Amino acid sequence: MQRAEDREVDDKDDRGGGRPSLLTSTSASTSFNTITPTQRPPSKRKREGTHHEGDEGEDGQEEDQEEKGLDEEIMPPYKSKVRVLEEYHIIGFISSGTYGRVYKARSKLPGNTKEYAIKKFKPDKEGEVIQYTGISQSACREMALCSELSHENVIHLHEIILEDKCIYMVFEYAEHDLLQIVHYHSHPERRPIPEATIKSVLWQLLNGVSYLHQNWVLHRDLKPANIMVTAAGEVKIGDLGLARLFWKPLQSLYTGDKVVVTIWYRAPELLLGSKHYTAAIDLWAVGCIFAELLALRPIFKGEEAKMEKKSTVPFQRNQMQKIIEILGTPTKERWPAVTQQPEYNQLQTFKQYTNNLEAWYHQIGATNALGFQLLSGLLNYDPTQRLTAQAALEHQYFSDGAKLTLNAFEGQSFDYPHRRVSQDDNDISLPGTKRSGLPDDSLGGSRAKRLKEG
Repeated sequence: MQRAEDREVDDKDDRGGGRPSLLTSTSASTSFNTITPTQRPPSKRKREGTHHEGDEGEDGQEEDQEEKGLDEEIMPPYKSKVRVLEEYHIIGFISSGTYGRVYKARSKLPGNTKEYAIKKFKPDKEGEVIQYTGISQSACREMALCSELSHENVIHLHEIILEDKCIYMVFEYAEHDLLQIVHYHSHPERRPIPEATIKSVLWQLLNGVSYLHQNWVLHRDLKPANIMVTAAGEVKIGDLGLARLFWKPLQSLYTGDKVVVTIWYRAPELLLGSKHYTAAIDLWAVGCIFAELLALRPIFKGEEAKMEKKSTVPFQRNQMQKIIEILGTPTKERWPAVTQQPEYNQLQTFKQYTNNLEAWYHQIGATNALGFQLLSGLLNYDPTQRLTAQAALEHQYFSDGAKLTLNAFEGQSFDYPHRRVSQDDNDISLPGTKRSGLPDDSLGGSRAKRLKEG
Protein backbone atom coordinates (compact mmCIF):
# COMPACT_ATOMS: atom_id res chain seq x y z
CA MET A 1 0.00 0.00 0.00
CA GLN A 2 1.28 3.45 -0.82
CA ARG A 3 2.65 5.35 2.15
CA ALA A 4 3.72 8.92 2.79
CA GLU A 5 7.00 9.75 1.12
CA ASP A 6 9.63 11.19 3.39
CA ARG A 7 10.55 14.10 1.14
CA GLU A 8 13.41 15.93 2.81
CA VAL A 9 13.22 19.70 2.61
CA ASP A 10 16.23 21.18 0.86
CA ASP A 11 17.40 24.44 2.41
CA LYS A 12 19.42 25.39 -0.67
CA ASP A 13 18.35 28.24 -2.90
CA ASP A 14 17.52 25.80 -5.69
CA ARG A 15 14.36 25.94 -7.74
CA GLY A 16 15.35 23.47 -10.45
CA GLY A 17 14.40 19.87 -11.06
CA GLY A 18 11.15 20.29 -12.93
CA ARG A 19 8.91 21.51 -10.11
CA PRO A 20 5.68 23.04 -11.39
CA SER A 21 6.29 26.80 -11.25
CA LEU A 22 3.89 27.74 -8.48
CA LEU A 23 4.57 31.17 -7.00
CA THR A 24 8.22 31.07 -6.19
CA SER A 25 8.16 34.54 -4.63
CA THR A 26 5.68 33.60 -1.90
CA SER A 27 7.67 30.56 -0.80
CA ALA A 28 10.33 32.83 0.58
CA SER A 29 9.94 35.13 3.51
CA THR A 30 8.84 37.90 1.18
CA SER A 31 6.31 40.65 1.69
CA PHE A 32 4.58 42.48 -1.16
CA ASN A 33 4.90 45.77 0.70
CA THR A 34 5.54 47.61 -2.56
CA ILE A 35 2.59 46.21 -4.50
CA THR A 36 0.90 48.80 -6.69
CA PRO A 37 -2.72 48.86 -7.83
CA THR A 38 -1.75 47.72 -11.33
CA GLN A 39 0.25 44.68 -10.20
CA ARG A 40 -1.08 41.14 -10.31
CA PRO A 41 0.03 38.20 -8.18
CA PRO A 42 3.34 36.96 -9.63
CA SER A 43 2.09 33.77 -11.28
CA LYS A 44 -0.94 33.48 -13.54
CA ARG A 45 -1.16 29.76 -14.10
CA LYS A 46 -4.24 27.95 -12.79
CA ARG A 47 -3.44 24.64 -11.11
CA GLU A 48 -5.98 22.24 -12.55
CA GLY A 49 -3.85 19.21 -13.37
CA THR A 50 -1.78 16.96 -11.16
CA HIS A 51 1.95 16.43 -11.08
CA HIS A 52 3.39 13.11 -12.15
CA GLU A 53 7.08 12.33 -12.22
CA GLY A 54 8.35 12.11 -15.76
CA ASP A 55 5.82 14.59 -17.16
CA GLU A 56 8.38 17.36 -17.51
CA GLY A 57 9.55 18.69 -20.85
CA GLU A 58 13.19 19.10 -21.88
CA ASP A 59 13.44 22.42 -20.11
CA GLY A 60 12.34 20.88 -16.80
CA GLN A 61 8.84 22.34 -16.86
CA GLU A 62 5.56 20.49 -17.43
CA GLU A 63 4.66 21.00 -21.05
CA ASP A 64 0.92 20.93 -20.46
CA GLN A 65 1.04 23.63 -17.78
CA GLU A 66 2.55 26.50 -19.79
CA GLU A 67 1.34 30.01 -19.12
CA LYS A 68 1.08 30.65 -22.85
CA GLY A 69 -2.32 30.15 -24.37
CA LEU A 70 -4.10 29.75 -21.05
CA ASP A 71 -7.72 30.78 -21.14
CA GLU A 72 -7.90 33.95 -19.06
CA GLU A 73 -11.43 33.01 -18.00
CA ILE A 74 -10.13 30.46 -15.52
CA MET A 75 -8.09 33.09 -13.67
CA PRO A 76 -9.82 35.15 -10.95
CA PRO A 77 -9.97 38.83 -11.97
CA TYR A 78 -7.61 41.15 -10.11
CA LYS A 79 -9.21 44.59 -9.88
CA SER A 80 -7.57 47.74 -8.60
CA LYS A 81 -9.87 50.62 -9.59
CA VAL A 82 -13.15 49.20 -8.34
CA ARG A 83 -14.51 49.65 -4.83
CA VAL A 84 -15.93 46.52 -3.25
CA LEU A 85 -19.22 48.24 -2.39
CA GLU A 86 -19.76 49.08 -6.06
CA GLU A 87 -19.97 45.40 -6.94
CA TYR A 88 -21.30 43.72 -3.79
CA HIS A 89 -24.13 44.19 -1.33
CA ILE A 90 -22.89 43.27 2.15
CA ILE A 91 -25.40 41.00 3.86
CA GLY A 92 -23.59 40.75 7.18
CA PHE A 93 -20.51 39.94 9.21
CA ILE A 94 -19.46 36.29 9.53
CA SER A 95 -16.27 36.13 11.59
CA SER A 96 -12.83 37.57 12.21
CA GLY A 97 -9.38 36.52 13.30
CA THR A 98 -5.76 37.58 13.13
CA TYR A 99 -6.03 37.92 9.33
CA GLY A 100 -8.98 40.33 9.29
CA ARG A 101 -12.72 39.96 8.85
CA VAL A 102 -15.09 37.92 6.67
CA TYR A 103 -18.43 39.16 5.35
CA LYS A 104 -21.28 37.51 3.52
CA ALA A 105 -22.17 39.37 0.34
CA ARG A 106 -24.30 39.22 -2.80
CA SER A 107 -23.27 40.40 -6.24
CA LYS A 108 -24.86 43.59 -7.60
CA LEU A 109 -24.25 42.52 -11.20
CA PRO A 110 -27.46 41.98 -13.19
CA GLY A 111 -28.34 38.32 -13.46
CA ASN A 112 -25.87 37.22 -10.76
CA THR A 113 -27.70 36.06 -7.64
CA LYS A 114 -24.75 34.20 -6.14
CA GLU A 115 -23.58 34.76 -2.59
CA TYR A 116 -19.93 35.23 -1.69
CA ALA A 117 -17.65 35.36 1.34
CA ILE A 118 -15.42 38.44 1.24
CA LYS A 119 -12.25 38.34 3.30
CA LYS A 120 -10.93 41.78 4.20
CA PHE A 121 -7.36 41.82 5.46
CA LYS A 122 -6.51 43.93 8.47
CA PRO A 123 -4.03 46.79 8.04
CA ASP A 124 -0.93 46.65 10.21
CA LYS A 125 -1.56 48.35 13.53
CA GLU A 126 0.90 49.99 15.89
CA GLY A 127 -0.74 50.76 19.22
CA GLU A 128 -3.94 52.63 18.43
CA VAL A 129 -2.60 54.01 15.15
CA ILE A 130 -3.43 52.12 11.96
CA GLN A 131 -0.43 52.00 9.64
CA TYR A 132 -0.98 51.01 6.01
CA THR A 133 2.46 49.50 5.51
CA GLY A 134 1.73 46.67 3.10
CA ILE A 135 0.32 43.19 2.84
CA SER A 136 1.22 40.36 5.21
CA GLN A 137 3.14 37.33 4.01
CA SER A 138 0.15 35.16 4.89
CA ALA A 139 -2.14 37.26 2.69
CA CYS A 140 0.39 37.16 -0.17
CA ARG A 141 0.59 33.38 0.01
CA GLU A 142 -3.15 32.91 0.16
CA MET A 143 -3.79 35.24 -2.78
CA ALA A 144 -1.06 33.69 -4.88
CA LEU A 145 -1.95 30.06 -4.19
CA CYS A 146 -5.71 30.50 -4.46
CA SER A 147 -5.23 32.28 -7.78
CA GLU A 148 -3.62 29.15 -9.21
CA LEU A 149 -5.49 26.32 -7.51
CA SER A 150 -8.64 24.97 -9.13
CA HIS A 151 -10.42 21.94 -7.69
CA GLU A 152 -13.95 21.05 -6.67
CA ASN A 153 -12.85 20.38 -3.07
CA VAL A 154 -10.78 23.54 -2.60
CA ILE A 155 -12.56 26.84 -1.96
CA HIS A 156 -12.79 28.86 -5.18
CA LEU A 157 -11.38 32.38 -5.32
CA HIS A 158 -13.75 34.47 -7.44
CA GLU A 159 -11.69 37.65 -7.56
CA ILE A 160 -9.28 39.94 -5.71
CA ILE A 161 -10.11 43.62 -5.23
CA LEU A 162 -7.37 46.08 -4.30
CA GLU A 163 -8.49 49.47 -3.01
CA ASP A 164 -6.21 52.31 -1.96
CA LYS A 165 -5.65 50.98 1.54
CA CYS A 166 -7.49 47.66 1.58
CA ILE A 167 -7.36 44.31 -0.13
CA TYR A 168 -10.26 41.88 -0.44
CA MET A 169 -10.46 38.25 -1.49
CA VAL A 170 -13.89 37.26 -2.80
CA PHE A 171 -14.58 33.53 -2.36
CA GLU A 172 -17.49 31.30 -3.22
CA TYR A 173 -19.85 31.10 -0.24
CA ALA A 174 -20.29 27.92 1.79
CA GLU A 175 -23.27 27.72 4.14
CA HIS A 176 -21.66 25.34 6.65
CA ASP A 177 -18.37 24.16 8.05
CA LEU A 178 -17.44 20.96 9.87
CA LEU A 179 -17.18 22.73 13.21
CA GLN A 180 -20.81 23.84 12.97
CA ILE A 181 -21.88 20.35 11.95
CA VAL A 182 -20.03 18.76 14.89
CA HIS A 183 -21.60 21.28 17.30
CA TYR A 184 -25.06 20.60 15.88
CA HIS A 185 -24.76 16.86 16.53
CA SER A 186 -23.07 17.24 19.93
CA HIS A 187 -26.35 18.16 21.62
CA PRO A 188 -27.53 15.17 23.72
CA GLU A 189 -30.95 14.97 22.05
CA ARG A 190 -29.44 14.64 18.57
CA ARG A 191 -28.04 11.55 16.90
CA PRO A 192 -24.42 11.12 15.77
CA ILE A 193 -23.41 12.26 12.30
CA PRO A 194 -24.73 9.65 9.82
CA GLU A 195 -22.08 7.23 8.58
CA ALA A 196 -22.84 8.14 4.96
CA THR A 197 -22.23 11.82 5.75
CA ILE A 198 -18.91 11.09 7.46
CA LYS A 199 -17.80 8.89 4.57
CA SER A 200 -18.67 11.54 1.98
CA VAL A 201 -17.07 14.38 3.94
CA LEU A 202 -13.89 12.41 4.57
CA TRP A 203 -13.56 11.26 0.95
CA GLN A 204 -14.05 14.78 -0.40
CA LEU A 205 -11.59 16.19 2.15
CA LEU A 206 -8.97 13.61 1.16
CA ASN A 207 -9.67 14.34 -2.50
CA GLY A 208 -8.90 18.02 -1.94
CA VAL A 209 -5.79 17.25 0.13
CA SER A 210 -4.57 14.84 -2.56
CA TYR A 211 -4.91 17.61 -5.15
CA LEU A 212 -2.95 20.06 -2.98
CA HIS A 213 -0.16 17.56 -2.33
CA GLN A 214 0.11 16.50 -5.97
CA ASN A 215 0.67 20.18 -6.70
CA TRP A 216 3.30 20.44 -3.93
CA VAL A 217 1.16 22.50 -1.54
CA LEU A 218 1.00 21.84 2.20
CA HIS A 219 -2.10 23.28 3.87
CA ARG A 220 -0.66 23.28 7.42
CA ASP A 221 -3.89 24.30 9.15
CA LEU A 222 -6.50 21.63 8.49
CA LYS A 223 -9.19 21.63 11.19
CA PRO A 224 -13.01 21.47 11.23
CA ALA A 225 -13.45 25.26 11.13
CA ASN A 226 -11.43 25.44 7.91
CA ILE A 227 -13.39 22.71 6.11
CA MET A 228 -16.43 24.27 4.45
CA VAL A 229 -19.50 22.43 3.19
CA THR A 230 -21.88 24.02 0.69
CA ALA A 231 -25.65 23.72 0.91
CA ALA A 232 -25.34 21.05 -1.80
CA GLY A 233 -23.09 18.93 0.42
CA GLU A 234 -19.84 19.69 -1.39
CA VAL A 235 -16.73 19.88 0.80
CA LYS A 236 -14.34 22.81 0.28
CA ILE A 237 -10.93 23.18 1.93
CA GLY A 238 -10.55 26.81 2.99
CA ASP A 239 -8.12 29.20 4.66
CA LEU A 240 -4.79 28.75 2.89
CA GLY A 241 -3.09 31.49 4.89
CA LEU A 242 -0.51 29.04 6.29
CA ALA A 243 -0.16 27.00 3.10
CA ARG A 244 3.32 26.57 1.60
CA LEU A 245 4.97 25.00 -1.40
CA PHE A 246 7.19 22.13 -0.32
CA TRP A 247 9.27 21.42 -3.43
CA LYS A 248 12.76 22.77 -2.65
CA PRO A 249 11.62 25.99 -0.95
CA LEU A 250 14.00 28.92 -0.75
CA GLN A 251 14.05 28.43 3.02
CA SER A 252 13.31 25.62 5.44
CA LEU A 253 9.57 25.32 6.06
CA TYR A 254 10.39 26.02 9.70
CA THR A 255 11.90 29.42 8.89
CA GLY A 256 9.33 32.17 9.35
CA ASP A 257 6.62 29.71 10.43
CA LYS A 258 7.90 28.12 13.62
CA VAL A 259 4.39 27.17 14.73
CA VAL A 260 1.96 25.63 12.24
CA VAL A 261 -1.29 23.69 12.60
CA THR A 262 -3.77 24.37 15.39
CA ILE A 263 -2.60 22.52 18.51
CA TRP A 264 -5.29 19.76 18.63
CA TYR A 265 -4.51 18.75 15.03
CA ARG A 266 -0.71 19.07 15.19
CA ALA A 267 1.28 15.98 14.21
CA PRO A 268 3.71 14.38 16.71
CA GLU A 269 6.75 15.19 14.57
CA LEU A 270 5.83 18.88 14.84
CA LEU A 271 5.30 18.60 18.59
CA LEU A 272 8.74 17.00 18.87
CA GLY A 273 10.36 19.92 17.07
CA SER A 274 10.91 18.57 13.55
CA LYS A 275 12.09 21.29 11.17
CA HIS A 276 12.02 19.09 8.05
CA TYR A 277 8.46 17.82 8.03
CA THR A 278 6.50 16.48 5.06
CA ALA A 279 2.98 16.38 3.62
CA ALA A 280 2.24 13.72 6.25
CA ILE A 281 1.41 16.49 8.75
CA ASP A 282 -1.77 17.24 6.79
CA LEU A 283 -2.81 13.56 6.90
CA TRP A 284 -2.43 13.49 10.68
CA ALA A 285 -4.80 16.47 10.83
CA VAL A 286 -7.25 14.63 8.55
CA GLY A 287 -7.11 11.67 10.96
CA CYS A 288 -7.93 13.99 13.87
CA ILE A 289 -10.87 15.44 11.91
CA PHE A 290 -12.12 11.92 11.08
CA ALA A 291 -11.99 11.02 14.78
CA GLU A 292 -13.84 14.23 15.70
CA LEU A 293 -16.64 13.50 13.23
CA LEU A 294 -17.06 10.10 14.90
CA ALA A 295 -16.74 11.20 18.53
CA LEU A 296 -18.19 14.73 18.22
CA ARG A 297 -15.25 16.04 20.21
CA PRO A 298 -11.53 16.46 19.50
CA ILE A 299 -9.61 13.22 20.00
CA PHE A 300 -6.50 14.98 21.36
CA LYS A 301 -7.80 18.00 23.27
CA GLY A 302 -4.68 19.35 24.94
CA GLU A 303 -3.90 22.69 26.55
CA GLU A 304 -1.53 24.86 24.57
CA ALA A 305 1.57 26.29 26.23
CA LYS A 306 1.87 29.90 25.07
CA MET A 307 5.03 31.30 23.54
CA GLU A 308 6.73 33.70 25.96
CA LYS A 309 9.35 34.73 23.41
CA LYS A 310 8.80 34.86 19.67
CA SER A 311 12.09 33.08 19.04
CA THR A 312 11.43 30.18 21.41
CA VAL A 313 8.79 27.53 20.74
CA PRO A 314 7.78 25.78 23.99
CA PHE A 315 7.42 22.01 24.11
CA GLN A 316 3.70 21.21 24.09
CA ARG A 317 3.80 18.66 26.88
CA ASN A 318 0.08 18.49 27.58
CA GLN A 319 -0.80 17.96 23.92
CA MET A 320 1.82 15.21 23.60
CA GLN A 321 0.41 13.62 26.75
CA LYS A 322 -3.10 13.48 25.24
CA ILE A 323 -1.74 11.70 22.16
CA ILE A 324 0.34 9.20 24.15
CA GLU A 325 -2.60 8.30 26.40
CA ILE A 326 -4.55 7.06 23.35
CA LEU A 327 -1.87 5.94 20.88
CA GLY A 328 0.67 4.72 23.42
CA THR A 329 4.29 5.75 23.84
CA PRO A 330 6.16 6.20 20.54
CA THR A 331 9.01 3.67 20.39
CA LYS A 332 11.85 3.00 17.93
CA GLU A 333 9.94 -0.05 16.75
CA ARG A 334 6.87 2.01 15.84
CA TRP A 335 8.78 5.09 14.68
CA PRO A 336 12.47 4.42 13.89
CA ALA A 337 13.34 8.12 13.52
CA VAL A 338 11.77 9.16 16.83
CA THR A 339 15.19 9.32 18.52
CA GLN A 340 16.29 11.92 15.95
CA GLN A 341 13.55 14.38 16.89
CA PRO A 342 14.86 17.56 18.62
CA GLU A 343 12.54 17.12 21.62
CA TYR A 344 13.05 13.34 21.94
CA ASN A 345 14.52 13.70 25.43
CA GLN A 346 11.19 15.11 26.59
CA LEU A 347 9.57 11.74 25.83
CA GLN A 348 11.77 10.05 28.41
CA THR A 349 9.92 11.94 31.16
CA PHE A 350 6.49 10.53 30.21
CA LYS A 351 4.85 7.52 31.77
CA GLN A 352 4.78 4.49 29.46
CA TYR A 353 1.42 3.80 27.79
CA THR A 354 0.17 1.04 25.50
CA ASN A 355 -1.80 1.71 22.32
CA ASN A 356 -5.45 2.29 23.34
CA LEU A 357 -6.80 3.59 20.03
CA GLU A 358 -8.99 0.55 19.43
CA ALA A 359 -10.47 0.81 22.93
CA TRP A 360 -11.15 4.52 22.33
CA TYR A 361 -12.80 3.69 18.99
CA HIS A 362 -15.22 1.22 20.57
CA GLN A 363 -15.81 3.48 23.57
CA ILE A 364 -17.27 6.20 21.33
CA GLY A 365 -19.65 3.65 19.81
CA ALA A 366 -17.86 3.15 16.49
CA THR A 367 -18.04 -0.40 15.12
CA ASN A 368 -16.80 -0.23 11.52
CA ALA A 369 -13.58 -2.29 11.39
CA LEU A 370 -12.51 -0.72 8.10
CA GLY A 371 -13.05 2.73 9.58
CA PHE A 372 -10.70 1.80 12.41
CA GLN A 373 -8.07 0.58 9.93
CA LEU A 374 -8.26 3.87 8.04
CA LEU A 375 -8.07 5.93 11.24
CA SER A 376 -5.05 3.92 12.42
CA GLY A 377 -3.30 4.52 9.11
CA LEU A 378 -3.86 8.26 9.32
CA LEU A 379 -2.76 8.46 12.97
CA ASN A 380 0.47 6.51 12.47
CA TYR A 381 3.30 7.96 14.56
CA ASP A 382 5.82 7.39 11.76
CA PRO A 383 5.24 10.04 9.05
CA THR A 384 6.94 7.82 6.44
CA GLN A 385 4.37 5.07 7.11
CA ARG A 386 1.35 7.33 7.53
CA LEU A 387 -1.20 6.93 4.74
CA THR A 388 -0.94 9.39 1.87
CA ALA A 389 -4.11 11.13 0.73
CA GLN A 390 -4.17 9.01 -2.42
CA ALA A 391 -3.71 5.76 -0.50
CA ALA A 392 -6.48 6.78 1.92
CA LEU A 393 -8.83 7.51 -1.00
CA GLU A 394 -8.30 3.96 -2.23
CA HIS A 395 -8.99 2.41 1.19
CA GLN A 396 -11.68 -0.28 1.35
CA TYR A 397 -13.61 1.82 3.88
CA PHE A 398 -14.96 3.92 1.02
CA SER A 399 -16.07 1.01 -1.15
CA ASP A 400 -17.77 -1.12 1.54
CA GLY A 401 -20.93 -0.41 3.51
CA ALA A 402 -22.87 2.80 2.96
CA LYS A 403 -22.70 4.02 -0.63
CA LEU A 404 -20.23 6.83 -1.22
CA THR A 405 -21.89 9.99 -2.57
CA LEU A 406 -20.50 13.39 -3.53
CA ASN A 407 -23.35 15.10 -1.66
CA ALA A 408 -22.55 14.80 2.03
CA PHE A 409 -26.19 15.55 2.93
CA GLU A 410 -27.83 13.05 0.58
CA GLY A 411 -30.54 10.99 2.29
CA GLN A 412 -30.66 13.12 5.45
CA SER A 413 -34.09 13.77 6.94
CA PHE A 414 -33.02 17.04 8.59
CA ASP A 415 -31.38 20.33 7.58
CA TYR A 416 -28.46 22.01 9.30
CA PRO A 417 -29.03 25.61 10.45
CA HIS A 418 -27.59 28.30 8.23
CA ARG A 419 -24.34 30.01 9.09
CA ARG A 420 -24.86 32.74 11.65
CA VAL A 421 -24.46 36.20 10.13
CA SER A 422 -24.55 39.45 12.13
CA GLN A 423 -26.23 42.41 10.45
CA ASP A 424 -25.26 44.76 13.28
CA ASP A 425 -21.63 44.89 12.19
CA ASN A 426 -21.67 44.75 8.42
CA ASP A 427 -19.87 47.96 7.38
CA ILE A 428 -17.00 46.53 5.36
CA SER A 429 -15.61 50.01 4.62
CA LEU A 430 -14.40 50.58 8.19
CA PRO A 431 -11.13 49.24 9.66
CA GLY A 432 -11.34 45.86 11.38
CA THR A 433 -11.38 47.12 14.94
CA LYS A 434 -13.93 46.49 17.66
CA ARG A 435 -17.18 48.24 16.85
CA SER A 436 -20.89 48.30 17.62
CA GLY A 437 -20.39 46.50 20.91
CA LEU A 438 -19.42 43.31 19.10
CA PRO A 439 -16.03 41.83 20.02
CA ASP A 440 -13.68 41.61 17.05
CA ASP A 441 -13.32 37.84 17.31
CA SER A 442 -16.89 36.99 18.22
CA LEU A 443 -20.27 36.40 16.72
CA GLY A 444 -21.84 36.80 20.13
CA GLY A 445 -20.40 33.72 21.84
CA SER A 446 -17.13 31.91 22.55
CA ARG A 447 -17.96 29.27 19.98
CA ALA A 448 -17.59 31.86 17.22
CA LYS A 449 -13.84 32.10 17.74
CA ARG A 450 -13.46 28.84 15.84
CA LEU A 451 -15.91 29.73 13.06
CA LYS A 452 -14.26 30.97 9.92
CA GLU A 453 -15.13 31.31 6.26
CA GLY A 454 -12.81 30.45 3.47
